[in-house]
Amino acid sequence: MKYSRQREQILEFVKSVRTHPTAETVYQEVRKKNPKISLGTVYRNLVFLSEQGDINRIKIADGKDRFDYDTSHHYHAICTKCGKITDAKIDYLGDIDKKVSQVLDLEILSHDIIFNTICKDCNK
Repeated sequence: MKYSRQREQILEFVKSVRTHPTAETVYQEVRKKNPKISLGTVYRNLVFLSEQGDINRIKIADGKDRFDYDTSHHYHAICTKCGKITDAKIDYLGDIDKKVSQVLDLEILSHDIIFNTICKDCNK
């Protein structure tokens, strides 16, 4: 896919925040600089950027994917009350793929772990 100013604006925003934004959040922020951009354009570009490895796509059960600037292997914690996502600062369990592959007799391509939590703010 060729260069796109819209894609560059989307990538710049995702890399500027540490909040794991939804496509809707990215759309609202990028629209401030580019009022003609559509939500569909933002979503397609977020998916494209994640497929290219420029950002990380976090698939959430409620259907609202989140996007992360940090493409390293790491885990996330999501607050079940407010929906805030935090990076879980623990070592990546790379050997788990091999173990699960042996148990299930399947090829494991990758794994994601999301810890369901109640954040400090909601726990007060």
